[in-house]
Amino acid sequence: MQNWNEVMINGFLQYLQYEKNYSSHTVLSYKNDLNQFLVFLGVDIEHFNPEKIPPVDIQQWIIALMQQGISARSISRKISSLKSCWRYMLKRGFVTTNPTLKIVLPKTKKPLPVFFKHREVSQVIDDPFVPIDDFIRMRDLLLLEVFYMTGIRLSELISLRDQDVDLVAGELRVTGKRNKQRIIPIDKGLCRKIADHQHKRNDYIAGPAQYLFVRPSGEKMYPKLVYNIVHRIMSQVSNLPKISPHVLRHSFATGLLDGGADINAVKELLGHSSLAATQVYTHTGFGELYNIYKRAHPRAK
Repeated sequence: MQNWNEVMINGFLQYLQYEKNYSSHTVLSYKNDLNQFLVFLGVDIEHFNPEKIPPVDIQQWIIALMQQGISARSISRKISSLKSCWRYMLKRGFVTTNPTLKIVLPKTKKPLPVFFKHREVSQVIDDPFVPIDDFIRMRDLLLLEVFYMTGIRLSELISLRDQDVDLVAGELRVTGKRNKQRIIPIDKGLCRKIADHQHKRNDYIAGPAQYLFVRPSGEKMYPKLVYNIVHRIMSQVSNLPKISPHVLRHSFATGLLDGGADINAVKELLGHSSLAATQVYTHTGFGELYNIYKRAHPRAK
């Protein structure tokens, strides 16, 4: 039988999933953060008393995490989980105080996003030596091109269904974080490739496909599989220290902004809730600045 604390914590996790529309992955992260805090306190859920947790306990946890070499970014996320939980408990009347209010977090440095060069991606997706009967290879290259041409997230791509693609209008309907939908334009060339993919996929698998991209069994693709596909293919043309689907998202945003796209339009295409999240892509290396200066200034030689 669940005790009161378990009911309270489960209520918080259900609130995140059903009221805040957080993904199951995000909810699991919150749950793990709370469990790690309890382990640090040396108590189990049954003996946890949120009313008697002083701010110093949370601050000591931060220090312990720093001593373990946990990054400031990860620590901030863990404390954010505690803050959300105490706000929930305060709002529901489970507690009367909030020890997280005056917590001082370690400063985090936002790293600039890495991105692939356009020629690197083109070298892969324009490969003329792919056999037309190699469905898996064609699927993998199209998957990569959809990432690069739309900037969608990994979770959004594996959830795409055929009805989310309007090949006549040239539009992709994407369901993002918190079930927020957005429309992304796709060009005629990509539309033709998607239509060809759908035809070959339907011949390749047994039964109707539930998703745009599927495994040979016809089942939905999963994050690790897609990550491995992108990493394997892009590692052949790029030496970036980190290669992932998210780097293709960075490449999409960087390419648009470098091409003169309005930052608010890029924000909408990416599905960002705030402009601050998009502004991280407005980076330009000093070398590029120097080239712009030489081309543009009337007295530059």
